Amino acid sequence: MGDNLIPLILGMAAVTYGPRLLPFLFFSNTPIPRRVDAFLKCIPVAAIGALIIPGVMTATPELPQAALLGIGFTAVYGFFKGGIIVPVLGSVGVTYLALAGLG
Repeated sequence: MGDNLIPLILGMAAVTYGPRLLPFLFFSNTPIPRRVDAFLKCIPVAAIGALIIPGVMTATPELPQAALLGIGFTAVYGFFKGGIIVPVLGSVGVTYLALAGLG
């Protein structure tokens, strides 16, 4: 069974990597229009909203204030500084501190 998995894994890697590599190769010298660039900059914020906020609101049902503090940190930090890693990790830290202090 192990011999059959190697070609399968390599094939899946090629199929996954291809759609990421081809636009980079063909459009690397093409300037991006301003509207498209503005749209692409909104994607991290939309990802945070769609993936994290529903789980945050149900993660601490006994203290929703802690979740709101974490969301508030993410919104403020993300608005002024941008990025995705620091706002998410900061939100976890703020929520933990709020749970430790309020709970």
